[in-house]
Amino acid sequence: MSEAQATRHDWRSEEVQALFALPFNDLLFQAQTVHRAHFDPNAVQLSTLLSIKTGACPEDCAYCPQSVRFETGLKAEPLMPLQEVMRAAQEAKDNGATRFCMGAAWRSPKDRDLEKVEEMVREVKAMGLETCVTLGMLKQHQAQRLAAAGLDYYNHNIDTSPEHYSEIITTRTFEDRLETLGNVRDAGMKVCCGGIVGMGESPTDRAEMLRVLANLPEQPESVPINELVQVPGTPLDGAAPLDPFDFVRTIAIARIMMPRSHVRLSAGRTQMNDELQALCFFAGANSIFYGERLLTTSNPQNDKDRQLFQRLGLKPEGQGAVVKADACGDHHHHAGVAEHAAATA
Repeated sequence: MSEAQATRHDWRSEEVQALFALPFNDLLFQAQTVHRAHFDPNAVQLSTLLSIKTGACPEDCAYCPQSVRFETGLKAEPLMPLQEVMRAAQEAKDNGATRFCMGAAWRSPKDRDLEKVEEMVREVKAMGLETCVTLGMLKQHQAQRLAAAGLDYYNHNIDTSPEHYSEIITTRTFEDRLETLGNVRDAGMKVCCGGIVGMGESPTDRAEMLRVLANLPEQPESVPINELVQVPGTPLDGAAPLDPFDFVRTIAIARIMMPRSHVRLSAGRTQMNDELQALCFFAGANSIFYGERLLTTSNPQNDKDRQLFQRLGLKPEGQGAVVKADACGDHHHHAGVAEHAAATA
């Protein structure tokens, strides 16, 4: 098996840091070579994210406006009714999404809450969409229940390196995150797991975050790379911005280290210009969240994404033609609130 085709789980710290030290053009060439060995280089998977339960989370994740510990002006809302979720899922499908992700601001779901989520999963799946949820930490029996309901993906990000983790979150440990990922895998579901950059971490922290992901017993099928969205009232508001090229490097190295995973250009796209997004796609990003909102912050609107795809000759994954700027009409995604479940799981 060639180097471009191999999936490794034994990455060493010095190897990953050596990738970050490569000249930018050499790194992108290597990432694009790996990308083309496994994927259509002009296809992008489209997901839509809906916040089904917003705010009042007891965790203290320093980036998250949904924490009850921070004054961000976010209004807490209860779990959405099933019919509202179904309307949002249908609209997402009409707009071209193939996966519907549902996020709830819980530390860990209660079993009684899980019943309602299971019903949402069954109904969304019956519409022909892939299903994904992010609900916080899962016990083994809870993961098994979600799997039995037909859930395809569970999102639970590691956020950052083990070394930097305690600077960002103190209400749960890095090992807690790994335990949930293990419970999800043991239940037979696919994993969506990535992290956030721009939180004051060092280049070594970014390398270690990717190394942990790549060295999991099974690499995540979906790897969201989020750029911090600074929200007033959160501890990370005012953090030094990340060099855009460092963000692209992170995407490229995720692609090299996890060659068969979908690498998602996730939170932070609103603050990226088209040229930076194009570089990310070239570096191996082949999945995006599609819609006007993510969890609690804005996201590029559908028409803008269609126009960018048309300019770059990109197409939604699973479709044979380049998406047209007016292909889906003038849809508006009223999914309520939705960004940091991409980032907060």
